[in-house]
Amino acid sequence: MSTINDVSRLAGVSKATVSRVLSGSRGVKEASRLAVLKAAEELRYRPNMIAQSLLSQSTGCIGVICAQENINQTTGYLYALEKHLSQHQKHLLLRFANSKAEVIHALDELTCGLCDDVLIIGARFPLNIDQENVILVDCVDVDSSNSINFDHAFAAETACNYLIKQGRRQIAVINPDSCGSVDQILLGYKRALENNFLPFNRNLIFMDSTSSSVALQVLLNNSTTLNFNALLVADEQEAQRIIPQLQAFNKSVPKDIMVFSLAGSLHLPGIPTIPAIEYSMDAMAARIVTWLTEKTQSALGSNVLRGDLIIPDMASRK
Repeated sequence: MSTINDVSRLAGVSKATVSRVLSGSRGVKEASRLAVLKAAEELRYRPNMIAQSLLSQSTGCIGVICAQENINQTTGYLYALEKHLSQHQKHLLLRFANSKAEVIHALDELTCGLCDDVLIIGARFPLNIDQENVILVDCVDVDSSNSINFDHAFAAETACNYLIKQGRRQIAVINPDSCGSVDQILLGYKRALENNFLPFNRNLIFMDSTSSSVALQVLLNNSTTLNFNALLVADEQEAQRIIPQLQAFNKSVPKDIMVFSLAGSLHLPGIPTIPAIEYSMDAMAARIVTWLTEKTQSALGSNVLRGDLIIPDMASRK
């Protein structure tokens, strides 16, 4: 089994430098840091985490509380976070929660000596948490001093501008209130209509329905008066529910109705690839981990992440 002395010799640095690199300390030259990480990887060296935590008063663990139902997005978060955390010799401790009570319970557990910091991801209910070692990621509650959220207004505006350029000027919106971004999406939607000199039709907006299927049913039942040819939905899960329902009513996607996902695109057999706004989980994870490793210098503050417009190729539209 390799020791810290072996890593020190192979990397050509002192044991103190090896210790500082593996504990994530600052003040180490980049060349030395890379040499240590390379040597540790070659030797398959694994430091004694218990001994390190006793010396540094740090667990080296970051708690992650997932409070969202979108399993695809959750997987993206966890993969990106684990990749970036491992580069700083930090480990991920995972909990799942479906209510505010469950989030608070998990937070109490993780902050009682198990983790140094905690990330809460995707909560669609107010939490009123303002602790220095807690970061809210894509949560409804954006008043925390440390939070990262998606720019939903920009996403909706970008989506509408794209649809309008495709000749889709009657754009319906289905975004259940449980998604927690209603006001911002409506703001971006209205902004795009105003900039393109289009009227606002309140009957095309379904923001307070608990079911996207029910909202779509209303739209389809009134299709003679609500003549829509484009549809904004919250994410790829909503699109996955809605597209088969449209097809059951003989509405072709995207020929008759172009469906647009405001968070993530579909890549499923039997379901058309649709335009979407996609957010870089890697960029978000890098921003979080940078703050976790440098937070002694500055607070994260309230950060907003903008998504990218993803357009399917012509072959997938036919």
